[in-house]
Amino acid sequence: MKAKVDPDLCIGCGLCVTTCPEVYKMEGDKAIVHVSIIPKAAEENCQKACDECPVTAIIITK
Repeated sequence: MKAKVDPDLCIGCGLCVTTCPEVYKMEGDKAIVHVSIIPKAAEENCQKACDECPVTAIIITK
């Protein structure tokens, strides 16, 4: 799995970082993905962060 945060949609709420810090981090006022491939152990939390993003800025591909 891979994740991407659309910087044009991200509002910098930090929910994804709180939910899955193994994959997401804040860079300035936007969230970014800081791993190229999501670790197997983090897949569930990564998907949860995607599902709960208030502006649907996260895209996950398999």
